[in-house]
Amino acid sequence: MSENTLSVAIVMGSESDLGVMRKAADVLEKLGIGHEIRIMSAHRTPDLVGEWACEAADRGIKVIIAGAGAAAALPGVVAAHTSLPVIGVPIDATALSGVDALYAIVQMPSGVPVATVSIDGATNAGVLAAQILALQDEEIAERLENMTAERRAGVIDSDRRVHGEA
Repeated sequence: MSENTLSVAIVMGSESDLGVMRKAADVLEKLGIGHEIRIMSAHRTPDLVGEWACEAADRGIKVIIAGAGAAAALPGVVAAHTSLPVIGVPIDATALSGVDALYAIVQMPSGVPVATVSIDGATNAGVLAAQILALQDEEIAERLENMTAERRAGVIDSDRRVHGEA
């Protein structure tokens, strides 16, 4: 798969969400997975969201990561307009520290699933998107295995340093 080929779409409701959602893009970039980043609001630009989600598969998108805070309608609205897998990232954007967004995203009605990661868990959303793609792409699967091995080695190195072995 070419890095220039779009496979994942990352969408968020506000530019203020970019700091969190950029972490998903960082994972995808490390794994050489092409992606796009968009800002659209389920409340302020609902027609744009619906049109964009309906056309995502035609643009080559295979997985959508949707981040939202507060009422967190965006992941559900996106899921309502596509049969692609949607991963929701609840964002800490209110006095409720993202719990409101978490509840909103996990409470999708029957037949409109949104996989959900932790509050501000965009890194895991990027990994999950890559895992979904890896089911059909051996190169991505291999890069994921390498990333996992690097993380494992990092923990082992940390343990050695703590115990004075390094």
